[in-house]
Amino acid sequence: MRNSPKKSVQPLSARFSQHGRMKTSAAAAKSDSRVADAEKFLLPTYQRGSFVLERGKGCYVYDAARKKYLDFLGGIAVNALGHAHPRIVKVIRREAARAIHFSNLYHNAYQGPLARKLAEWSGLDRVFFCNSGTEAIDGAMKLARLCARTPQDAAAQSPRKHRFLALENSFHGRTYGAISVTATEKYRLPFAPVVPGVEFVRFNDVADLESKFDDSVCGILIETVQGEGGIYPVSELFWNRARALATEHGALMIADEIQCGLGRTGRYFAYQRFASKPDIAVIAKPLAAGLPLGAILAIDKVASYISPGLHGTTFGGGPLICAAALECLQIIEDEKLLENVRSRGEELKAGLQALATKFAFIPEVRAEGLMLGVHLSVEGAPFVAEAAKRGLLINCTHDHILRMLPPFIVTRAQIREFLKLFSAVLASVSEKAATAEASTPVARPAKKYATAR
Repeated sequence: MRNSPKKSVQPLSARFSQHGRMKTSAAAAKSDSRVADAEKFLLPTYQRGSFVLERGKGCYVYDAARKKYLDFLGGIAVNALGHAHPRIVKVIRREAARAIHFSNLYHNAYQGPLARKLAEWSGLDRVFFCNSGTEAIDGAMKLARLCARTPQDAAAQSPRKHRFLALENSFHGRTYGAISVTATEKYRLPFAPVVPGVEFVRFNDVADLESKFDDSVCGILIETVQGEGGIYPVSELFWNRARALATEHGALMIADEIQCGLGRTGRYFAYQRFASKPDIAVIAKPLAAGLPLGAILAIDKVASYISPGLHGTTFGGGPLICAAALECLQIIEDEKLLENVRSRGEELKAGLQALATKFAFIPEVRAEGLMLGVHLSVEGAPFVAEAAKRGLLINCTHDHILRMLPPFIVTRAQIREFLKLFSAVLASVSEKAATAEASTPVARPAKKYATAR
């Protein structure tokens, strides 16, 4: 069985690292009061560049200085239709003039039709709307605990069936429940003790799964394709065994499709490449074309455990946001965007693999549709910074994986534009690094930036 590789990332020289990182300079902050306000008043949870993005159109965004960027991050897999899609803009304008919010104490015109559409796409039966993917994870965990509780279990005590299994290398979100089932320690350990009763299974390791699955497990959480972890799809063998064990032990199988669902892999849901379905699927990112909306999808058996008062949300599923989401799903169907995801994804993967043959510091390219990860044997931050300088938006996860999540509407010409820009980024960063290393008193091996294998 293959486990997620533990990459050894070689640090860049101090001189080059300082040169390459995206840091907000005092001059930049002073020149734009909005950046200065952000630096002074926002919690320092992100390392941002010094530019301010002001608008977007299609696959491009523009900053305050009118600089144009090719957006291959897509709001971190959110902007599936790019920016300012005319049909989405029309719906938002129309609904904003009618009603933005009522509350879930009343029906609205779009929540039911959107739930029907999601049930049709997913093959599941019931839907609960929330505001984000991490909330959907927490809600799914509550459902798993609820379904596992028997009449003999005292309400104030943990039932025997309460454990969760999750996978190594996983990322499920930032709320307390979600970080508890997130394996990556930098997200989880600073907030310990986290929710108890969680154990991690080696990725795609069936033997390890079998050794940890018993009647005390109430749910197993699986990212069908690990996104933050480096674009790793769960194997069919592992999925099928997890499905069988969940059924055997009366546990829920929960598919985290927050990043890989709703068309990102070229299917409505990534789990649809398997014969069996999960009991619960959680979605969010692209659902409402940039507006915040998440959802829990569940089979009828799971839904039967819920009654009024056991779960809820103030903002989730409002009329404006559900109208935008319904239009987003309809656009994906009308414009045959799943076909585009598959075709453009293959072109992008082939182009990146060709570049990998030219740069020895790229040991691997991984891709599922328009989810792509370029694995590096060196730090990734300088490449992200250089890309932004050249008008290209990408990001880096786990310090050494460059991630690309372009919109579903990306064209063949934009794939070519990206590959040209990205090739220049790779060449420029490697050249600067080689120059910096050569001028360092204790020179580092030049081979790690070699441009030929």
